[in-house]
Amino acid sequence: MTPDFETQLRAVSLRVTRPRLAVLRALRDHPHVDTDTVIALVRAEQPTVSHQAVYDVLRALTDAGLVRRIQPAGATARYESRVGDNHHHVVCRSCGAIADVECAVGHAPCLTASDDRGFVVDEAEVVYWGTCPDCATERTVQRSASSEGSR
Repeated sequence: MTPDFETQLRAVSLRVTRPRLAVLRALRDHPHVDTDTVIALVRAEQPTVSHQAVYDVLRALTDAGLVRRIQPAGATARYESRVGDNHHHVVCRSCGAIADVECAVGHAPCLTASDDRGFVVDEAEVVYWGTCPDCATERTVQRSASSEGSR
């Protein structure tokens, strides 16, 4: 997979560096992670990489369009390498897990604004909020246990 990353970096006029490759690998293998997690993943591969270097790489990759920064309301910023397809996200209100959701209609921009105010809309950002399967199961188990305890 590294040659693909090298090609992607060169296509946007970025130099191929070990930190950039490590960040791209981390985001490919662990989508929707925050900056601290990216730093830990990169440092597991390259212990001497500084925090600032990872911040700089994330900024450069985001600016170049190779990485997408998302920040659901009330959450820390997360990063992913899935770009260019206008997909959306579902976020668990309980644990904060994030998963990709395909475009609501199937073609960009997914939603048509009732009044675009003269803007040329080319993307819609949609965040679905709910409870992930693990948290829903945990709540069901907790409710069952508490109802049995009250008998």
